[in-house]
Amino acid sequence: MKIKRYLVLILILALLSGCGSAPQILPAPPETAARSEETAAELTSVPESETEETQTEAPPVTAAEPETTEAETTPEALTTEAETPAATTEEQATETPADPAEATARDILAGMSTEDKVAQLFIVAPEALTGMDQVTAAGEATRNAFDRRPVGGLIYFEPNLLSWDQTADMLSAAADISLERTGLVPFLCLDEEGGIVTRISKRGFGVADIPGMGDVGSRGDVSEARELGDTMGSYLSELGFNMDFAPCADTLTNPDNQVVRGRSFGSDPQLVSEMCAAIAEGLAQHGVLACYKHFPGHGATAGDTHAGYAYTDKTLDELKAEDLIPFIDGIANGVPVIMIGHISLPNVLPDETPASLSHELITGLLREDLGYDGLIVTDALAMGAIANQYSSAEAAVRAITAGADLLLMPLDFGAAYQGMLDALANGTISQERLNESVLRIITAKLSLS
Repeated sequence: MKIKRYLVLILILALLSGCGSAPQILPAPPETAARSEETAAELTSVPESETEETQTEAPPVTAAEPETTEAETTPEALTTEAETPAATTEEQATETPADPAEATARDILAGMSTEDKVAQLFIVAPEALTGMDQVTAAGEATRNAFDRRPVGGLIYFEPNLLSWDQTADMLSAAADISLERTGLVPFLCLDEEGGIVTRISKRGFGVADIPGMGDVGSRGDVSEARELGDTMGSYLSELGFNMDFAPCADTLTNPDNQVVRGRSFGSDPQLVSEMCAAIAEGLAQHGVLACYKHFPGHGATAGDTHAGYAYTDKTLDELKAEDLIPFIDGIANGVPVIMIGHISLPNVLPDETPASLSHELITGLLREDLGYDGLIVTDALAMGAIANQYSSAEAAVRAITAGADLLLMPLDFGAAYQGMLDALANGTISQERLNESVLRIITAKLSLS
């Protein structure tokens, strides 16, 4: 085509040359013309397989450009184009959390001092915070104590809770003090299980009489448990509580057990699981966090960890077959808090370390094996099983090192707090480990706001 056009052009110019002064254009040498044709062929050619696809579509002159454009967008090019925005998205996700609540939690964490972070790990009685003999109001003493050590939460007992109005006023003031100091609500906690373990029911507050969970379990009516959870959640929330250390998720597999007898729903782990879920659902309807206790299960022990050493000789397989079932189901249902008991397990662990201080039990079993990512709180560290063997500082450091997030009621709060600061200073606990727990605490508190 190009040779023909070239000859035609020469003829036209030759004719015109006699009529004007147009320059004479000489024919190109044969070898030059050949090279021009080869160059043109190279510029318009495509790989053989692609040419086969385009030749049947349309004549080269009219279809070469669109077909060549499609052919040049090879699978490799498509892959590169598709991967580029995905990589950018991944980078952005690494830099900025996709969940706005997580982003807010991380912003709050970034603005906290190490001292404030450590304080958030503790849930203590108001007397331990303020140094007073009995606390029934949250005034200047509470405010000053919060300014020094803004604890993560407070736990209340009968001497603190005298009447409906007094309790509501005290909890409201404590919440305001914490919000002013940290921007976060405190965990305002109690043990309201029902039966013999209550702080509000049966104490003159004019609320429903909550029966023991052993009695509820004996009737086998899950709807009754749900109604009781709803009832407790309603009055606890109205008073200002936002965390209830209940229900007992212990399966009563040792008939001689006196610690959780009457507090456990019974010896059938599936029934215990269903009843616990019902209580937790009822509490959650009113914004009260349920806490399954006492992992990995206190129902098989004979001893009482309140007084001292208590153990179960079950193997891990035996625990998974019975005692752990309510906790495993609770994890699947999103239980917000699990309490670790001070139980020793000599046939699971290499020594008699209490579960609450065991990395194998908390991080290895609960976090990694069972996949729990909610809040983990120790049972009260002032109990004999801990206080008889460990100092308050040692117990606090070992519990956090093991994987716990919240330290409940150390025997000596000041010593435990300083022990944590010392452990961070000497590298026993890293800032990363501290931040991991504090981020969980902040996230849980934001869910309550």
